[in-house]
Amino acid sequence: MCRWAAYVGQPIFLEDIVSRPAHSLIRQSQGATRCTTPVNADGFGLAWYGERGAPGLYRDVMPAWSDPNLRSLVAQVRSGLFMAHVRASTGTATSRNNCHPFVVGNWSFMHNGQFGGYDAFRRDADFLIPDALYGHRKGATDSEALFLIALGEGLADDPIGAMSRAIGRLSALSRRRGMAPHVRVTCAFSDGIRLFALRCASDDHAPTLFHRWSDSRNGRAVVSEPLETDEDDWQEVPSGSFCIFEGQEVKISDFRIEETAQVA
Repeated sequence: MCRWAAYVGQPIFLEDIVSRPAHSLIRQSQGATRCTTPVNADGFGLAWYGERGAPGLYRDVMPAWSDPNLRSLVAQVRSGLFMAHVRASTGTATSRNNCHPFVVGNWSFMHNGQFGGYDAFRRDADFLIPDALYGHRKGATDSEALFLIALGEGLADDPIGAMSRAIGRLSALSRRRGMAPHVRVTCAFSDGIRLFALRCASDDHAPTLFHRWSDSRNGRAVVSEPLETDEDDWQEVPSGSFCIFEGQEVKISDFRIEETAQVA
């Protein structure tokens, strides 16, 4: 499975999350400790917000640790809201279009997890993407499909409801045509103002998710794995949770997959 990290707060250099910590995201790409796939070498990506509504985006298929352009970029770019992702493919090709984050307008999205048996219902999943959004479908991952389905379900107006319905529709496909585990998800997404995250699963093995406020940075990191080994104040997000991070404020609500949607 993939590893990811996000940040919201006072602007910092991206390297303060991506490359400088002892267990930075780049280090996790070589040796993750809280997932079954310790090496995440199937590409990486960054999305960051600056002075414009739409985020900047940089993705490539190289392992994160081997791209000197990545280290140069994160050492120079400063942002108060950004996402970074290192990928371990669950079956789809290693291509730039399959690397996270995904961006549509002012929205950015990244995901770690799986919908069991996705290859068997990938075509059906594409049919759940509204026609008006299908032009944004560039890759073949379940992650990108989930993002576009959620946008179609009203992500801008009802983030928690849209994600519940979107995950529910893919879960229904997995139960009908795929295999267990039907849902294992952590994801982060943003409209450029707020940072959202959720953690859920159809079994007891939801991917890990943590967050921590830093007074020195005056900001919050939201991560798959803690970034420093000597910090004991990382807070784990319980499975079945939906989070909204805005400034120093944190709102964590119960999250339930809406499985009432019927699949033809």
